[in-house]
Amino acid sequence: MPGALTGIRVLELSQVLAAPFCGYQLALLGAEVIKVEVPDAPDCARGRGPLPELNAKGIGLTYQAQGGNKMALALDIRTEAGRAAFMKLAEGADVLLENYTTGALKALGLGYEALRQHNPRIVYCSMTGYGDQGPQAAKGAYDNTIQAASGIIAQSGGHKPGVSFVDYATGYSAAFAISAALLQRERTGQGCHISASMLEVALSLMAPEAAAKQTFPEAPKPREAGISAFDTADGRLMLGAFKPSQYRKLGACLAALGHAVPLLADIREWSDIWNNSDAIRGTLQDIFIRRSADEWQALLAAADVPAERIVTLDEAVAAPQLAARGYFAPSPADPSVTLPLAAFTMTEGGAALRHAPPVLGQHSRDVLAGAGLCDAEIDALFAKGIAK
Repeated sequence: MPGALTGIRVLELSQVLAAPFCGYQLALLGAEVIKVEVPDAPDCARGRGPLPELNAKGIGLTYQAQGGNKMALALDIRTEAGRAAFMKLAEGADVLLENYTTGALKALGLGYEALRQHNPRIVYCSMTGYGDQGPQAAKGAYDNTIQAASGIIAQSGGHKPGVSFVDYATGYSAAFAISAALLQRERTGQGCHISASMLEVALSLMAPEAAAKQTFPEAPKPREAGISAFDTADGRLMLGAFKPSQYRKLGACLAALGHAVPLLADIREWSDIWNNSDAIRGTLQDIFIRRSADEWQALLAAADVPAERIVTLDEAVAAPQLAARGYFAPSPADPSVTLPLAAFTMTEGGAALRHAPPVLGQHSRDVLAGAGLCDAEIDALFAKGIAK
């Protein structure tokens, strides 16, 4: 069955995580995504991952995790001939997706204004650390530096969370913006330029906290007992009693087990939670330590109170729930490699992994021929090292 974005052609000039992940989401939904890399400076993610043999082949697992369903074109857009060939590709593209430093493609003559002269319908998405305006617009960034600049690390007790979630959230944000721009184009006939900012995405992930800091900067944010972690007899349990009604359900559950906590029964308003969390937390810790995490999960689930044992990533990826949803799929080229798909399902036109992540330049000749270059022109690009 065709994906929802079948018929959409995307040129992806990307590296590392954010933009490749965005392109992967589009490719999973059927878009024709052409990953364009400079022959002597390909995406550095190709050489990253736990398996040296794959890194040496330029298909490291970091690259593969967001490289499926794409075509690979190795073309040196730093050269005049490379730019001319790329412009021919752009004339027939629906989307250009890039995460170069702000202004880098414009300096090469491949910015939005230049491309829209050849293709007014193109949706041109630039993903950068800080956006395309302001005093930091030209500054480079990675996930970890944006976590520092956004306040995420400070909000996390001074420690960087061990995942690149800002990169991936930015990829989702850009994919959403691209989809909206394509829908808008159906009404207007015109493309547009999208500027996706990792810093702004990071703040969006903390929207309530960011809003509160601007309105009441001195107001403390209390640690709420019902959404805290507790030691159990054999591990850590993350409790999910968020609403006042859930505190009361928790209290009823514990009372039935012989652990009466009168404070829980009296929770009616948010202020009751904030004013009593310290006392509640200490009492809950004394109770939760008496049983295993799995026992508490079962008891709390029966009481309609969310709770989860804190598991390792090894345990998480092996969860039957993910298998039931088909979140991981074997690579079409190597069934021993499993790759993540989209984090949603659709009854029609949903995500599917159809093709393995390509090696550098795997489809160069086919892509260039499809853009209208003749065999002699393509051979000349290869002979000069402009294409590979």
